[in-house]
Amino acid sequence: MISIWFFIGVSLLINGVLILGAGLYELQHPPVHQVVLYTAHAPIWWGALLALAGLIYCVVYRPRKTA
Repeated sequence: MISIWFFIGVSLLINGVLILGAGLYELQHPPVHQVVLYTAHAPIWWGALLALAGLIYCVVYRPRKTA
């Protein structure tokens, strides 16, 4: 049986990588009208945090063969 937490980890990992990628793209191509906290680069930090959390969940709850 596969734990639901493994799938939550996969979801967090995928969303984190997508948000991180969007943040890195935004860093290379800044918007014309920047928001107030643009220099904090929130998508990069948030994407990295989500990806790290997802990776931890995937490792901890990975499916294992039971004999």
